Amino acid sequence: MASRSPSSSRIRPLFALNFFMADMQSGIGPFVGVFLQERGWASGLIGTAMTIGNVAGMLITTPIGGFIDASRNKRLWVVIPGICVVLASAVILISQDFWAVTFSQVAQSLASAAIVPAVTGITLGIAKQKGFNALNGRNQAFNHAGNMVGAALSGYLGYEFGYVAVFALAAVFGAIAIACVLMIPAKAIDDRASRGSKEDDSKAPPDAMTMLLKHKPLLVLALALALFHLGNAAIVPLYGLAAVAEVQANGPSFVATTVVIAQGVMIVTSLIAMKAASKRNYWPVILVSFMFLPVRGVLAFFVTGWWGVVPMQVLDGIGTGLQTVAVPGMVARSLDGTGRINLGQGAVITVQGVGASLSPALGGWIAQWIGYGPTFLLLGGFGLASIALWLAFRAAVKKY
Repeated sequence: MASRSPSSSRIRPLFALNFFMADMQSGIGPFVGVFLQERGWASGLIGTAMTIGNVAGMLITTPIGGFIDASRNKRLWVVIPGICVVLASAVILISQDFWAVTFSQVAQSLASAAIVPAVTGITLGIAKQKGFNALNGRNQAFNHAGNMVGAALSGYLGYEFGYVAVFALAAVFGAIAIACVLMIPAKAIDDRASRGSKEDDSKAPPDAMTMLLKHKPLLVLALALALFHLGNAAIVPLYGLAAVAEVQANGPSFVATTVVIAQGVMIVTSLIAMKAASKRNYWPVILVSFMFLPVRGVLAFFVTGWWGVVPMQVLDGIGTGLQTVAVPGMVARSLDGTGRINLGQGAVITVQGVGASLSPALGGWIAQWIGYGPTFLLLGGFGLASIALWLAFRAAVKKY
């Protein structure tokens, strides 16, 4: 029955998966920039390698969502990203050649592209639509806790033993995540519920972009997120590069500290977002999340190094924590009954990924030309564009 709470044999491995899959989403990404900078790479070249990887992930995300909808083995789509994370960590240690590094970023992006719709589908399959908001909120709390612990361990190991230990830890987390998902009983995942189908629909899935363009709330959500992440994705890596470049911080420990603070805040914020959405809807939750980017841009402009870490990352933790619960929840709610929830998740992530994939190159080259300070203000301004779009189309999205 959809109203029954999932048994511990299902949710404990799911929570463990969310904890250990943290490195499958962000993984070595936050550390790659300072790792390459210490080996003589310019910020523009670093941003370009990261952007190529992000674009590859962006292009594969929507097809992966369709495959997950059609798949009778949802767990496989967590195993594959785990393997990609292990490969990414190994490759970047073996060679710092541009194309080798780019390949590692592509592998990492493939993992990031698959893991969110896969775990969303598994969660829906276990909890059904009625229980999804509550279980997803708890998933995100465990996921942020995993990010926090992983980042703290990475910072310590990186400080004591160098970047080899950081990338090795990411590979270990990926391997454990694979073991966790295999502990979830396959029969516990309802395939029809996992894709939001009310009946066994065997028809071919619709074209993802056609579905997105015809579904106005989904399109507005995707575009607003794309604008947001065009500014947001580059701020943390650039903030780390600025501090390390000015010899204000140790690379691994600085990056780890920024992640730990943000993820700690996200644990609490994701639970708050879960409660707020259950009482109202996701529209105001997402609106509030957009508001923190402009403030972070201004803070990053005026304060660099350790002094700015706490306030900037607390704001990032609130904004991102709200989105990790609200975005998949809104997609699942708006597409309930279509049988294409994971395809929709993939389509939204793809459009969002356009902004995120362009952000490192945009921020990296602009910072190289005009300096870090003005770049932070420019990136923060994209949050204002997201707010304007979200308010302009309020009537279309507010009911979700």
